[in-house]
Amino acid sequence: MATSRLNPEHDSESSGRKLVGLMLDLMAPAERRRLFLLVPMVTANAVVQVIGIASVMPFLALVSNPESIQTNAFLRRTYDTLGFTSDTTFMVFVGVGVLVVLIASNAVAALTHLRLLRFSWDMNHLLSVRMLREYLYKPYAFFLDQNTSGLAKNILGEVKQAINGFLVSGMSLVAHVISATLILGLLLAVNPVLALISFAFLGGCYGIVFRIVRRRLSEGGRERSLADKARYKAANEALTGAKEIKLLGKEQPFLKRFTTPSKRYGRFMARQQVIAMVPRYLFETIAFGGMLIIVIYLLVREQTLATVLPTLGVYAFASYRLLPSLQSIFGSVSSMRFSASAVEVLHRDLERTASPASVDRDTVEALPFRSRFELRNVTYAYPNAPRPVFSNFHLSVEPRTSVALVGATGSGKTTAIDLLLGLLQPQEGELVVDGVRVTRENMSAWQKNLGYVPQEIFLADDTVAANIAFGVPHDRLDHEAIERAARQANIHDFIVAEMPQGYDTEIGERGVRLSGGQRQRLGIARALYHDPDILILDEATSALDNVTEESVFGAVNEIGKSKTVVMIAHRLSTVRDCDVIHLLREGTIIAKGSYDELLASSPEFRALARVDAGAVETPV
Repeated sequence: MATSRLNPEHDSESSGRKLVGLMLDLMAPAERRRLFLLVPMVTANAVVQVIGIASVMPFLALVSNPESIQTNAFLRRTYDTLGFTSDTTFMVFVGVGVLVVLIASNAVAALTHLRLLRFSWDMNHLLSVRMLREYLYKPYAFFLDQNTSGLAKNILGEVKQAINGFLVSGMSLVAHVISATLILGLLLAVNPVLALISFAFLGGCYGIVFRIVRRRLSEGGRERSLADKARYKAANEALTGAKEIKLLGKEQPFLKRFTTPSKRYGRFMARQQVIAMVPRYLFETIAFGGMLIIVIYLLVREQTLATVLPTLGVYAFASYRLLPSLQSIFGSVSSMRFSASAVEVLHRDLERTASPASVDRDTVEALPFRSRFELRNVTYAYPNAPRPVFSNFHLSVEPRTSVALVGATGSGKTTAIDLLLGLLQPQEGELVVDGVRVTRENMSAWQKNLGYVPQEIFLADDTVAANIAFGVPHDRLDHEAIERAARQANIHDFIVAEMPQGYDTEIGERGVRLSGGQRQRLGIARALYHDPDILILDEATSALDNVTEESVFGAVNEIGKSKTVVMIAHRLSTVRDCDVIHLLREGTIIAKGSYDELLASSPEFRALARVDAGAVETPV
C-alpha cells in the first residue's frame, strides 16, 4: 500500500483522487469488482429517473390541449391503433401510463438503494474482520505501545465512518452526478437558456459553499477521530475498573472523563450534518422563488397558459428531482471530506505490516525438542527504551528439568520468558531448539510445545470448560483433557463440589465470580489442556496464598518429572526444588545453580532468600 498524507490546503480534486485510491486499497479485488458492478445499476437508475421526469411533459401538454390528440401525428396514430373512441379515456390511459413509469422508476430506485445498502454493510463487516485480523496477527511488540480501546475504536468506529461516510457517500455522489447530468440534458432540450442559468446558479452556489467549508470539514473529521478515541478509552477504563471506582467513590470523575470527549464527538458529528443540510433550505427557497420568475417571464412574453403549463410542470417536477440531486452531491462530497481521516487511519494500520497466513495450530507438527532450547547471544530493547534489556544474553534449558528465573524487578525475567515464548523477536541473537533456529516460518511448530501461565489470567465470559480449553469451539471440547488438566492444577474438586453446573458453569466476564487463586489455577489448567512438553509460568502463583501455592507447586513438581518447566516465582521458597535457578540482575545472569548451591555461593541470592523468609513469616 502506498502511504498518503493529505493536507487541507491541497487541491480538492487531487486530494479526492488520493482518498479514493486509499479507499480502494482497503478493499480486496473481489470487493472492488463488486463495487464496479454496481456502477451500471446506479447509471440505469439515473436514466430511469429522468425518463420518469420526461414522461410528465407529454401528459401535461395533452391535458392542457386535448386537441393535440388529433393534430399530433404520433398521438393520433396511437389513439387509432389502440381503438380509443373518447379523448377523455385516452388521456386517462396516458396518465395511467405515466403513473406506471413513475412507479417503475421508484421501484428501480428502491432496488438500487437496497443493493447499495447490502454492499455497504457487507463491506462494514468484511473490513472490520480484516482490521481485527491484522491486529491479531501483529507481533506482540505492536501491542506494547498501543491502547486497546484505540484499536477497538478503529475496528468498530472508524470502519463504520469510512464505509458509511466515505464509500457509501461516494456511490451516492456517482448516482446523483449522473442523475443531475441527465436532468440538465432534459431541461436543455426544453429551454436551453433557462436551464443553463438555473443550473449554473444553483451549482455555482453549492460549489462556493463547499469551497468555504471544506477545510473545516477536514479539520472536524480529524477532531472527531480523536474525540472518538478518547471516548472509547474513557468508557473502557470506567467499565474495566468498576470495582475500584465503586470502592473509592470515583464514579463522577470517570463519568466526566467520558462526558467531555463524548460531547466533543457529538458536536463535530452535528456540525458536519448541519453543514451538509443547511444549503438545502436556502436553495429550495431560491429555486421555487425562481419558478415564479419563470412564470412571470413566460407570461410577459405573452405566452398562453396552455404553452406555459407544460414547461412549468416539467421545471417544477425537474426541480423536485434536481434539487435533491444537487443537495445529495453536496452532502456526499461533504461527508467524504469529513470521513477522510477514517480512511487514512485504517489505511495506515493496514499498511504497517503484511499479515501472515492463518495457521491452524492443530495441524502443525511440534518442533522436535530432545537436547536443549536456548536463547543464544540475544540483544533486545523495547521500542523507545533508553537502553536494551539484554546484551549478548544466553540461557539454556534441557528437557525434563525445572528451571527458575529470579531477581529484582526490572532484571529481565519476564522479557526472557517472552523471548522464549516467541512473543518478542530479538534484535540480535536467536532462539534455538536442538540446533534449529526458530523463525517466523516455524514459530507455530515451536509454540505447540508450550503451555504458558501468565501473572494475570484472562478469562472469557464463558463456561469453566471453555476457559480451560481456551479458543476451542464448544463442539470440539475434549472433556477428558479438561478434567485431566483441572486435576493437575488442583482445581477439579472445587469445580465439581462448589460450582453449580460443574464444568458447565458460566464464570462471568473476566472471571469476576472467582477468587484470584481460582482464576490462577484455571490458567494453569488451561496451559496443561494440550499436554505440552514445556510449561512456562510467569509469576503464575502470585495471587495464591501460601498453602494453595504449595499445593499448586506440588503438582508442578510432579509435572516436572515428565515435562520441562521454566518459571518466574515471586517467592524463592517455591523454587527450592528446581533443578537450576538463574539469578538475574539488569539483564545478566550473575549466578546459577541449585537453591542450596546459590545460598552457599551468592550473597545476593542469600539476601533475596532472607527477604523472602521474612515475608513468609510475617503474620497476616
